[in-house]
This record gives sequence, C-alpha cells and structure tokens, in this order.
Amino acid sequence: MTRSIIRAAQWTLGPESTEGAPRGIYSAECLTCGAQAQSTDNERLPVEVWTLKHTGVNPTHRQFRATAETFWRVTPSNGNPYAESDAQGA
Repeated sequence: MTRSIIRAAQWTLGPESTEGAPRGIYSAECLTCGAQAQSTDNERLPVEVWTLKHTGVNPTHRQFRATAETFWRVTPSNGNPYAESDAQGA
C-alpha cells in the first residue's frame, strides 16, 4: 500500500474490495486484424487461450495488445478527519 499526505491528512491506496467489484478485467486485441477477445472479469486464462487459438487459425497474427484493468480505493488512515465519518457511515 502507498501512503500519501494531502493537506496534512493521511490516505491509504489499495485494491477495491467492495463486494462485487472485480479484481481485474482482462482483454486482448490482435494488432494484425483488430479482432478482440471477449473481456473477462477476474480470469485472464480465457483471454490467453483466445490469443493462442487466434494465432492457430491465423499463423501470421502473432502480436496482441493485452489489457488488464484493476480498481483502487483511497481510504482515510487513522488520524485523518474523514476516518471517523467513514466509520460512522459504515
């Protein structure tokens, strides 16, 4: 985790942990023809398999843009005036 001081208040940056939030969203695009794998939540294996199959069908298509999106949340650390209000709202 990373800590930053903003206006003399401490914040903590970490992964989003809200129920239902994905750990990551994965996708890939063929740089030769523009075909795209279907994006998947939390699992990159289906995207990896798609790229291998795509090259198997199109042997000259060997370059892909792989994308992985992650989600972060900033929360107030102890001593931050927002920490108390967050605790009351929980």
